[in-house]
Amino acid sequence: MPPTGIEAVFLANRDRLVRFLGARGAGDAAEDLVQDLWLKVSGRMDGPIANPLAYLYRAADMLMIDRYRASRQAERRERDWAEGQQAGDTDAPAAERAVVARQTAERIAATLAALGERPALVFRRARVEGVPQKQIAAELGISISTVESDLRMAAHALAALKEQIG
Repeated sequence: MPPTGIEAVFLANRDRLVRFLGARGAGDAAEDLVQDLWLKVSGRMDGPIANPLAYLYRAADMLMIDRYRASRQAERRERDWAEGQQAGDTDAPAAERAVVARQTAERIAATLAALGERPALVFRRARVEGVPQKQIAAELGISISTVESDLRMAAHALAALKEQIG
């Protein structure tokens, strides 16, 4: 059975996608990126695509950007680690930072708990879990303005804590 849909478009334009990524600076990684693109696209199950060729080019471009960002982050981590080793860093500062971070997290949790159960829950759902305010209001049976008020209260309390911490 011959390929259809996005598979057919991908196979017909595979070489063009490799050249596109090469021209965008992927170099030797262009083939790998096209393979990654196929893995990503072949697992897609959410219906037809209006312009499959444009979709493939955009997805390829995004994969290349993601790979570039990942390599930059890896280089930065390596550089920071090497600089830390040259400076004679030991595990003591890292352990100290971990203790300070834990203590700060405990103070944040205590500050939120002091606001009450609902404002703390609203803050966690909105700011930590990324749940939309409208959904939080529906889940808790409160108005959106109450959600906004709780978020403002939490923001003011955390800003005051930040001032205390210095």
